Amino acid sequence: MDVKEVVREKYGQAALRVVTGEGSACCGSSPSSCCSGADPITSNLYDELQKNELPDTAVLASLGCGNPTALAQLKPGETVLDLGSGGGIDVLLSARRVSPGGKAYGLDMTDEMLALARENQKKAGIGNVEFLKGEIENIPLPDNSVDVIISNCVINLSADKDRVLREAFRVLKPGGRFAVSDVVTRGEVHPEIRKNILLWVGCVAGALEENEYRAKLAAAGFEKIDVEPTRIYRAEDALSFLADQGLDAKIIGPEVDGKFLSAFVRATKPAGRPSV
Repeated sequence: MDVKEVVREKYGQAALRVVTGEGSACCGSSPSSCCSGADPITSNLYDELQKNELPDTAVLASLGCGNPTALAQLKPGETVLDLGSGGGIDVLLSARRVSPGGKAYGLDMTDEMLALARENQKKAGIGNVEFLKGEIENIPLPDNSVDVIISNCVINLSADKDRVLREAFRVLKPGGRFAVSDVVTRGEVHPEIRKNILLWVGCVAGALEENEYRAKLAAAGFEKIDVEPTRIYRAEDALSFLADQGLDAKIIGPEVDGKFLSAFVRATKPAGRPSV
C-alpha cells in the first residue's frame, strides 16, 4: 500500500469515528492517526470563541498542527483554498472571515471527510463554501483563481511535495499568499522514523527539513518565503507516540528532541507572475 492509500484509509477512519460518536478523530484505537500519542501537536489550536462558531463535529474532526486561519490575515472578498480540508474546521472559519463577497474552498480526497465537512457546513449554516474532491497534487481549480492558500498539517503527508507547491503556485493569483501550518524538521532525523510509512499519517516521517521547504517553495516560483516555528516538540512529547509505533522511545526520544516543529509557512506568488 502506498503513502496516499495509507493516508486515505486512516483519515477515512478518523472521520467515521466522529460521525459514529466514538470521540475525536485522533482519539480512536488506531495508533497511526495524526495525533494519537502526540497530543502536543494537535491540542489547544483554536480558542473557545472559534470553537463556539462551529459544530462540535467540525472541532472533533480537526487533525491539524496549527491554526492557519488565525495567521493568514484573511480579508473580506478574498477567495481561500484549504488543501486537505478534512472535517472543514479551517474552511468554515475562513468563510466567515472572507465574508461578505469572499468564498472558501476545501479540497480533500477522502469521501468520509468530505461527507462530514458538508454536514458541518449545513449545521453551521455557512453558504460561501464549496468542498471539492481531489488530490492536493492535482488541484481542480483554474489558474490564477485563488487569493490565499491555507493548509493544516497536510502537505507533509504528500509523497510529491514539489508537485503540491507547483500546483499551489498555479492556482494562486499574482500577488496571492501561501499561508500554511505544517510540521517541519531541523537537522537529521533518525532513519527508523523516516522509513516507517505509518508515521506519514502521524505528521512526522513526511515532514520536510525547514531549509528544504524554503528551497522547494523557491523552486516553485514563490518569493518572500518565511518559516516561523509555532511549537517545538521536546523528547518527552514524543515518547508515547514513538512507543505506539513499536519504536524504542528511550533510544529514539533524544534523537527527536527539538527536531520536530509546527511552523507557519508563508510565501507569496510574485505580482507579475500569472500562471500560463
